[in-house]
Amino acid sequence: MSQPPEGGNRSAPAASAGFDRPLLLTPREDLFGYVGSLTGRGVLFLIAASSVLAVFLIFVFITREAFLFFVQGETLGEMATFLWDRACEVFGSTAWHPEHGTAPEYGMLALIAGSFYVTFGSVLVAVPLGLLTAVCLSDIFPFGLRQVVKPVVELLAAIPSVAYGFFAVMVAKPWLQETFGIPSGANVLNASIILAVMAVPTIVSVSEDALTAVGRPLREASYALGATRAETLIRIVIPAAHNGIIAAVILGMMRAVGETMVVWMAAGNAPQIPHPWWDLTESVRTMTATIAQEMGETAHGSVHYHSLFTIGLILLVFTFILNTLTEVLLSRMKFRGAKS
Repeated sequence: MSQPPEGGNRSAPAASAGFDRPLLLTPREDLFGYVGSLTGRGVLFLIAASSVLAVFLIFVFITREAFLFFVQGETLGEMATFLWDRACEVFGSTAWHPEHGTAPEYGMLALIAGSFYVTFGSVLVAVPLGLLTAVCLSDIFPFGLRQVVKPVVELLAAIPSVAYGFFAVMVAKPWLQETFGIPSGANVLNASIILAVMAVPTIVSVSEDALTAVGRPLREASYALGATRAETLIRIVIPAAHNGIIAAVILGMMRAVGETMVVWMAAGNAPQIPHPWWDLTESVRTMTATIAQEMGETAHGSVHYHSLFTIGLILLVFTFILNTLTEVLLSRMKFRGAKS
């Protein structure tokens, strides 16, 4: 590289090119720039690593506290036998009586089933509603109307969950009792409808992005072959965006399965499995509601205390599986979009 003439202004070429820094740096300036870049990378790495470390430590803490619920005995054989008996009780019994004086019971099957009931009940309502709304936003509504409707739908996610819970108790509960003659309006149906409303913004947002990412060329090719708009949407656009739609559904499920206040106020808090199984008018209790209701009144270090951490561990594993599945589907969608 040629050196600037003596007495010349080193910043002149840079100033003429519109830069604030000179193009030719001194060794000191070069060293400071390298150290600053390295420091910035280190700070950003520490910030990102702290988030990962926090999640890992939460997982370790919950696992450690839940592990104490399954360990009892002095010999390895006694520990293994107790572990098997405890696991059979947790996943095979519906009797949840942890505060019983003489014979406490820790059957969590009814709590797990209650979480699945309200989650899949909300999915049955939210998926058709959210998918139809996303299709309207991406292919049917005019652009100006889409710019108004989508923010309004996403605004539903900003409403506090306790407000949804009050609506479920004060409006939806008496309406279900008066309209359908249900003895108790606090049931699976009530909680599922409210959770569906809470999950719709997530499903709409992610599904609409996936449908839009399909692109105009695929739609125009379908129209050029004589397909109608309905045929194009059903046979071309939606199948092409299926990975994103599935990811939206899973994210909506995660929104529902992790909700606490709504299911606590609207599901009835009865630790039972509906009988018959398809009866959505019966009350249930979910895992999240059980933790929220009983953790504050449980003695620290007791068996009941560790059993609540076991519920949290089951919930954490389930949401971790859903989150991993979502990431896999989203990565596949991005990879296909990059190839196309």
